[in-house]
Amino acid sequence: MFIDYLPLLYSATLLTLGLAVSSLVVGLVLSMLFVVLEASKFSYIRKPASLIITLLRGLPEIIVVLLIYFGSTEIVEKLTGQYVEFSAFWCGVVALAIIFASYASQSLRGAIQAIPLGQWESAAALGLSRTRAFIRIILPQVWRHALPGLSNQWLVLLKDTALVSLIGVHELMRQSELINTVTHQPFTWYGTAALLYLAITLVSQFFIRKLELRVTRFERGIK
Repeated sequence: MFIDYLPLLYSATLLTLGLAVSSLVVGLVLSMLFVVLEASKFSYIRKPASLIITLLRGLPEIIVVLLIYFGSTEIVEKLTGQYVEFSAFWCGVVALAIIFASYASQSLRGAIQAIPLGQWESAAALGLSRTRAFIRIILPQVWRHALPGLSNQWLVLLKDTALVSLIGVHELMRQSELINTVTHQPFTWYGTAALLYLAITLVSQFFIRKLELRVTRFERGIK
C-alpha cells in the first residue's frame, strides 16, 4: 500500500519545489524593489514603503496567504462585478514571495550599507554613473554579504510552502493529509513528508555551502 502512494508524493514534492523556486525568483525581484523604495530620497516614497514592509513582517504568514487568495477575488468582483477565481498556485507564489521579500529586503539593505562609502566615491572618480557603479561594483559584493541571510530565508520559504495547502494547492503537506484521510496512518505519511522536507533542506544546504565558498574564494586567496 505504501508504494501505491509514492507517485502522489513524488508529484507533490515536485510541486513544492516549483512553488518554492517560483516564490524565490519573484521574491528576489520584490526585495530589490523594496530596497530601492526604502532608500528613496523622497520621504513620501520612503516612509510608506517602510510602513508596508513593517506591516508585512508583523502579520502572520497564513493571514498573508489567505488575504492574497480570497482578497484578490473579492477586489476584482467589486471592481468589475464579475467573479474571477485566480489560480491557487500563483496566489500562493505571490503570497510567499511577498513574505520572503519583506524579510530578504532587510538582508539586502544591510548588505548595501556594509559596502564602504569609499567604493562609491572611487567609482564616481572613475566617471561611472551611480547606476553603473551599483551594477558593476556594488551589486556583486552585496550578494556576498547578503547570502547568509538570504539562504536562511530560503530555508524558511521551503517550510512556508506548507501554508498554501490551506488554499487547495496539492503540495507535499496537502497530499500527505489527503493520503492520511484514506489510509488513517498519520504517523507514516506525516513522517514521510517530514523526511522529504528534511532531504530538500539538506540538499539546499549543500548547494548553499558550495555557493558561499565560491563567492568568498577571493577572500580566502583562491582564484
